[in-house]
Amino acid sequence: MIVSAIAAVAENGIIGHKGDLPWHLPDDLKYFQRITKGHHVITGRKNYESIPAKYRPLKDRVNLVVSRNPEYDAPGALVVDSLGAGLEVAHLAQESEAFIIGGGQIYREALTMRLVDRLYLTLVHADVEGDTRFPALEPDEWEELACERHEMDERHAYAFSFVVLVRRDR
Repeated sequence: MIVSAIAAVAENGIIGHKGDLPWHLPDDLKYFQRITKGHHVITGRKNYESIPAKYRPLKDRVNLVVSRNPEYDAPGALVVDSLGAGLEVAHLAQESEAFIIGGGQIYREALTMRLVDRLYLTLVHADVEGDTRFPALEPDEWEELACERHEMDERHAYAFSFVVLVRRDR
């Protein structure tokens, strides 16, 4: 099973602000949906709760929510007590590619433990204000497979690029 992480990241590393995205990029949301549809997605509790209630659980995906609270209830999603437990659920279901979708703490854990094989990053070409960061990557550990730039327009306040990276040592 491929373990992937998917995130939108500003040039200054910001991925969130006060429990929300610090931008509105409709094409990024469509990209996220297209890439993760039909797969297991693993998210931390705070990130899960930041998704508007009408979109929870994310449709057409198996939603796994990591929470240390054994009483935590996420209707329509499976609650697991660790990132490893979420990956095990996906593995046992014979998932081909599981997606770690945030937030900052889950990304940090996955990257520190070197669990991630592939990164799908939307690089937002701006420095924005925020309180949640994506972990810094070691450039020598990753190889770029694809990069597709999109300029800002009437629907997108910032230019952005879809970038796919793979870990070099896998």
